[in-house]
Amino acid sequence: FAALKGLPEALAKKEKMIVPKPQLSEDHFARLDYIMHQVRKGMIVAVTYYFQEECLKKTGIVAKVDAECRFIQIVDTKILFDHILDVEIIESLG
Repeated sequence: FAALKGLPEALAKKEKMIVPKPQLSEDHFARLDYIMHQVRKGMIVAVTYYFQEECLKKTGIVAKVDAECRFIQIVDTKILFDHILDVEIIESLG
């Protein structure tokens, strides 16, 4: 039961911290590229990405990797390759 309707949403909005998009070094980008080439549908991954002036992290099962359209889908969240800052493979196939 929420005593003040809309208060949790208002507080969450106020707490949002705007950050500039981090710039990746060439070494970090190369490591990220290497890991992304290993990611397959069905794996469990944790992806840190930049979206709407925030750094977010999504962990879950990879539903799709589309190299042509340059996105990865984790459960129901599509993340553009250009927004990805880091990827960790939690559980691989096999």
